[in-house]
Formats: sequence, structure tokens, C-alpha cells
Amino acid sequence: MGIVAGLESSAEYTRIVVCDADSGAVVKHGHADHPAERDDPQSWLMSLGKAASSGQFSDVEAIGVAAQQQGLIALDSAGNPVRSALLGNDRRIQPAAADLVDALGGRHAWAEAVGTVPEAGHPVSKLRWLARAEPQAAASVAEVLQPHDWLVWQLMARPARRTTDRGEASGTGYWSAALETYRPDLAELALGHQVALPEVIGPAEPAGRTPEGLLISAGTGETMAAAFGLGVDVGDAVMSLGASGSVCAVHHEALNDPSGTITSYADATGMHMPAVRTLNATRVLRGAAEMLGTDVKGLSELAQRSTPGAYGMVLLPYLEGEQTPNLPHTAGSLHGMRRESMKPEHLARAAVEGMLCGLADALDVLRGRGVQVRRLFLLGPAANLPAVQAAAPALFGTQVVVPRPADYTAIGAARQAAWALNGAAQPPRWPTAECEVFDPGESLAAGQAVRQQYVTVREETHPGAFGA
Repeated sequence: MGIVAGLESSAEYTRIVVCDADSGAVVKHGHADHPAERDDPQSWLMSLGKAASSGQFSDVEAIGVAAQQQGLIALDSAGNPVRSALLGNDRRIQPAAADLVDALGGRHAWAEAVGTVPEAGHPVSKLRWLARAEPQAAASVAEVLQPHDWLVWQLMARPARRTTDRGEASGTGYWSAALETYRPDLAELALGHQVALPEVIGPAEPAGRTPEGLLISAGTGETMAAAFGLGVDVGDAVMSLGASGSVCAVHHEALNDPSGTITSYADATGMHMPAVRTLNATRVLRGAAEMLGTDVKGLSELAQRSTPGAYGMVLLPYLEGEQTPNLPHTAGSLHGMRRESMKPEHLARAAVEGMLCGLADALDVLRGRGVQVRRLFLLGPAANLPAVQAAAPALFGTQVVVPRPADYTAIGAARQAAWALNGAAQPPRWPTAECEVFDPGESLAAGQAVRQQYVTVREETHPGAFGA
């Protein structure tokens, strides 16, 4: 049918993959770091030009764009940025997020309104911060875009129509995944005046064309594009092991969670992607490794010398407080120490099991709302640790798959471009990710006993943390 390209613009680099639109086979690559400040949108364009400088877009018929999520580019009435971009991980924004939660009447009010409780990452919180910290710049804001929206607009030579997609819109804090509509009053509540928002178009709907005639698809955020590139479907969940952790799953409907524990995202296919976040994941492994005088790989080797249950030791991994369960001011704790258990290998095992059990709590929140999980994709460098791979299937009670390294975000963007190009009702059938598969097998009973012991200690230490 043709050749399509997927563009990933992360916080640090631009990556391009060029694929056959029918088979999904990757035929070309491109890569370039952002040459200037990460919050400078022009730097994103410069790295895109460099990544495509070897003819990556020759013969390409359509381009899909995926970019870093929850950044904010605030534009004036002439379409020019009023300041540098506010990126997703900007910690200055957290007080503004808390202020905004109170302004609407608390977490429950936000969860009911848009399925999202404002945090530092959300664009709605960045608007609040801008109004409070830089009122002169805020007064000039006429329109707001996110990085993928802005790049699509630039590729099409800045047309009058600005677009976004459901996935990106669902992370703003002023678009409801359940109602599939904006709440512009919430953007106004944050900024102090009305502001124009990009049109939300469907997953297979083209955003437009470049001046050279290349089709540009709707685009989406990094998480949604990666899930599309992996080939996840209903019954699949994706767990990301960064310093913090997250679990999301493909689901047929948005989940309204009054507590705000579940964030109701949309995906890149027309489905939904409810997500639960934990504040602690691989930081637990790094901290334990430092305590034991080793690195994370060494910690994994130590943990494998122990046995399930770590000789009775249970680590509650709340080193940075915790979001799931909602214990922002608590600390981690180690329980069940006996003389025979006070060995490096058992502490290492308790750290691995504690991290995974904390993430299992997040997974159980989704399961408790009827989300089916038959297969769990495990992402991040820690997913390749043998101790994690050995313990995870039994603790999660499901098959765990670890994808082999590939440019899944860019591949997902390319797959969306192929979908927009062919105009079909369903996305093209590209091969799913190549994965290593780990089944619970005979270790399931032992893993579930470890999990139950963790839950018992958690409830004794923090009774009612998950409510009734």
C-alpha cells in the first residue's frame, strides 16, 4: 500500500522509524538529540530536521507523531509561544495542582468531572501555575497545545485548524474520557480566562497534510503510541517500572473513580486506558542496592539466593510516601526481621517482593473495577532483572511478558499513520511485539502466599488504606 513514518519526540531526542504500511516491517531509522534546551519547541523541530536529514521521509506517504505527554505550549493570539514550554515533569507545578484541587471542591469533584485529579504533570495544573507565577504571560495566553499537537501543527505549516487526539486530550485535566468532550470551564478556572483548545479528532482521522502533500495522522502521546506499537488489546495490561510505577490496561469504557486513584485515559484506537500510579518502583531496588553495597544487577543476584517470602521479611516500599494507597506522608518499613533472616540475600529478596507487591496493589485496583488482565507487559530496565522476572508472574497471578527492545512509540505512531492512509475501519494488522514469556507455573501458590503476607502487614500497619 505504501510507506509510512512514525516520529517520536521525547524530552531528549527525536526518533523516526519508516515502515511498510501493509506489513509493519521497519525499513529505515533516524535519530537526533534535541540540540538546545529541552523546553524550547524550536529545538524539537531542529532535531526532527536532523533525524530526517538522510532521506528518511523520501517515498513516505503519511507521518504519525507521538510526543512527550502533558507538556504545555501556551500561545498568544498570533500563535507565538508566550514563554518556553512547561514540560510534564516540572516539579514546580505541584502546589498549583493542590490549589486547583481545592478550587473545584476536592478530589471527588475532579474525578467526577473529567476522571482525573490534577497533579503536577497535567496541563490544567500548569495553567494554574502560570496564572499565579507569571500573570503577565498568563494574560497573553489565547490558546494551548501539547507537544504532539504543536509538532503536527508545525509540520502542516501552521494552519488555522489545530488538532489533537483522544489519548493526549485525556491527560490534560480539562477533557473527559467518559463524555468524550472538553470541560473548557476547568481550563478557565485554572488560567483565569477563556482559552482556545485544539479540536479532538478520531484515531484514524487525518489531521491534514504538509505543504508537500504528506498525510499527517492524528498523532498521540508517548504512552498511547507505545501501547499501539506493542499491539496490546483487551485483556492486556502494561506495567512501567521507572523510579515510580504505573499500570494501565486496555478497557472498553472509561472508569469513573471517585477517589481519583484511577486516572481515566483514552487510548489511540478508540478504546480506553485506565491507569493507576505508584510513587515507588525501581527507586526501592536502587535504595536497597545502595544499602547492601551493590548495584541493581547485584541486588537481583542476591535476591535469587533467597526463597519466596524472604525468610519472613516484608518490605512496605513507601520510600517517597505513596499514592496507591493514598499515604503521602508515610515512610517505608521492614517487618518480620529475625536473626536468621538478617542476611543480604533475604533483604534483597524482600526489596524485590516489596516493590512488586506495591505494584500488585495498583493492578488490583484495576481488577477490582472489572478490568480483565490475562497478560501483563512489563516495561523498563528493571523488567530485565532475573529476580523480577522470576517473582513477578506468581505475585501478579498472571502471565508476564517482557518485550524485546524496539522503538515501540515510533512504531505505534507509524501504525497510526498507516491507518489514516488506508482509511479502514480497523487499524492495520501489524505483528505484535516479540517478547519473552514468563508463566506463574508451579510457583503460583508460593507467590500468592507471599502476596497475602504483604497485604496482611500492610493492613496491620496502615489499616483502611484502601478504604472499605
